[in-house]
Amino acid sequence: MNIKNLLAEADPSDVTKEQLINDFKVVVADAEALLKATAGQGGEAVAAVRARVEESLATAKVKMADAQAALLAKTRAAARATDEYVHTHPWQSIGGAAAVGVVIGLLIGRR
Repeated sequence: MNIKNLLAEADPSDVTKEQLINDFKVVVADAEALLKATAGQGGEAVAAVRARVEESLATAKVKMADAQAALLAKTRAAARATDEYVHTHPWQSIGGAAAVGVVIGLLIGRR
């Protein structure tokens, strides 16, 4: 298992950034509607808008928790793949780290 394969295995059912943004736009729109409804009215209209806001928030929270869990799983898998690569190819890893260190040293030394 390598990192490129992990990144390429994006599941279409995963929550995308656009979906999360759209969900939060809905939550904001519902919150604005709640504010407008409570400014001039009370009673049944306010209760309906509040229920819609609560439902939107609950949906957004669930999707965010799912996205967080998926991101955590992918991060752990990438860390495992990196660990396996370093153990399998120690000299290439040392060489790569040394090259990155030299480049960073050169960039810092230019200042």
